[in-house]
Amino acid sequence: MKTSLFGRARAPLASSQYLLIAIAALVGVGSGLASYIFFRLIVYFTDLGGRLAPLGSWRFSLYGAIGGLLVGPMIYFWAREAKGHGVPEVMEAVAVKGGRIRARVAVVKSIASAITIGTGGSAGREGPIVQIGSALGSTIAQGLRLTDDRVKTLVACGAAAGIAATFNAPIAGVFFALEIILGQFTAGTFSLLVVSSVTAAAVARWLVGNHPAFMVSPYELARPEELIFYVILGVIAALTAQLYSRTLYGLEDVFDNQQLVPDWVKPAIGGLLFGALGALVPQTLGRGEDIISTALAGVMPPIGALTGQAGSALLVPVLVLGALGLLKILSTSLTIGSGGSGGIFFPGLYIGAMVGGAFGWVVHAIYPWTANPGAYAMVGMAAVFAGMTQAPITGIIILFEMTQDYRIILPLMLSSVIATLLSSRMSEETIYTMKLARRGIKLRQGHLARVMASIPVSQAMTTPVSTVHPDMPLSSVISLMQSTRHNGFPVVEGDSRLIGIVALEDIRGTPLEGRLQRKVREVMTTALVVAKPDDDLESALQRMTERDIGRLPVVSADDPTRLVGLVTRSDLLNAYQRRLTFAGEQGEGPAAPPPEVMTSRPGPEG
Repeated sequence: MKTSLFGRARAPLASSQYLLIAIAALVGVGSGLASYIFFRLIVYFTDLGGRLAPLGSWRFSLYGAIGGLLVGPMIYFWAREAKGHGVPEVMEAVAVKGGRIRARVAVVKSIASAITIGTGGSAGREGPIVQIGSALGSTIAQGLRLTDDRVKTLVACGAAAGIAATFNAPIAGVFFALEIILGQFTAGTFSLLVVSSVTAAAVARWLVGNHPAFMVSPYELARPEELIFYVILGVIAALTAQLYSRTLYGLEDVFDNQQLVPDWVKPAIGGLLFGALGALVPQTLGRGEDIISTALAGVMPPIGALTGQAGSALLVPVLVLGALGLLKILSTSLTIGSGGSGGIFFPGLYIGAMVGGAFGWVVHAIYPWTANPGAYAMVGMAAVFAGMTQAPITGIIILFEMTQDYRIILPLMLSSVIATLLSSRMSEETIYTMKLARRGIKLRQGHLARVMASIPVSQAMTTPVSTVHPDMPLSSVISLMQSTRHNGFPVVEGDSRLIGIVALEDIRGTPLEGRLQRKVREVMTTALVVAKPDDDLESALQRMTERDIGRLPVVSADDPTRLVGLVTRSDLLNAYQRRLTFAGEQGEGPAAPPPEVMTSRPGPEG
């Protein structure tokens, strides 16, 4: 095929650093505009719900269900990548798909997330806008036919721009892309991320003004010994982050396991439930910036019947803040776990502010010389985020940019690092990578880690399997080996019941005289080493290496005597190569049921 003059000229042009800078700036402008449009969509759907005010507080449940009925089909039939919080899908695209994201994802994600949040869903704007900006960067890069590395970089530029525009935090946007999306630092990539992030922040400031996300009082460290309490807060933040992550995915499992309910209906059920919770405690609905601001001011947010309580000056604020933090975990888990669309970043900040504020009230009551509880709420926001994502630099910087207050930086750094270290000890997965790990995709620092550990045996095993019968003579087995070029076969009887395995080594170990007339059952190995379809290839390879064998029978997880496949060293290597070449295609759905096993029955001599 002849290449056009434009096609020949575009390759060197596309690799030009100057062109990449221009594209990064374009991605920043587009992400900034998309962030503003997305914000206006949320406002529109929020205002639309105000028309249901005559229905009383239970309108939240009705409106949430209506939103779910709109979001569910939109995601299920148009772009399933738009389900959930979005950032893991971007990480997966960068790590295993060459940065390729479908253009339609940006449209579906923006509308679906605006409806979810606007109808009261407990979710944030950052996840959707990261996915929207990344889809924009990917679409532009694919349109210019850039290399995979360039596509990935521009996807990260879109993510950085999304964070910068949403939070008015251009520095945090860059570090978010480096720590969470790419997992690595290079000077060239850093420059492009800065261009995209700064451009997006400039566009957002032009459209909505330049002001911090939260106005806070000037907090600072009261005494050096107060750092002890911030260490404790880091521990509490790590535990809170783990509770948040496990509740989120636990409820997602509950919804996913409901086979009688179509997937596109589940967001409506989630909307009904988080709306019912919101009818009781409206402070759990939506993003909750006003509640965070109250906690940052060191004031107790009002909540239900506790608002007018005149009881203990300590007990009531602690109960209120603690309850709001726990209920926010539940509300967010119902919103996202049921299949709604929205971010989990900002709810994490909300949860951190409540937990940190509650702890601050306790500390300040016992030691009045310590900082205002609002300082602990601020530090709690960064620490819980760091515990969720194991990205402490982003957590520290984004709180600094959102509040424009540097004086609390020492406690902020200490608590965030403590939360990160402890959280990483409790779970090797972050709240983002856990979603991918559940699909069989293991990421470390933005890259596939232990590739074989991310592939189940079911995706590598051979089916149907050539098998032999225990009464088959070895002469027939040798003929079968010659015709199939296999050096071993599982031995089955009855309905694919595995009783042993016969290999070339077993045959060679028998006396030459009368060898061909011997039966398989006389030489087969019965001390079997097997694998199951859900085992990963890393563990299968380890078993082969430890026993110095070249194949493993694969048996049913429900019945260890029923043969469903066979996996060899060659199968493992082929699956490994496929994952590297066409990464991302495996592990995106449940493994197919094992096919029937082909059995070689004994011939006339048997």
